[in-house]
Amino acid sequence: MNDDTFNMDIRKFLKKVGVTSQREIELAVHDALQAGKLVGNEKFAVKMTLEVPALNIHHVIDGEIALE
Repeated sequence: MNDDTFNMDIRKFLKKVGVTSQREIELAVHDALQAGKLVGNEKFAVKMTLEVPALNIHHVIDGEIALE
């Protein structure tokens, strides 16, 4: 195993997850605000699930995102 390659691939994957997840949340909030479904002071429960079937990993991260 090449530790450097392994580390870089993990970092690339996590960066992609972070960037695309942020974009999806921002777009959904923007659309909901424009449609009048949100006031702009809400808090949302969020959940991210990481699965790696080949390694039998199922890891859930819970959190909260506030608009104010």
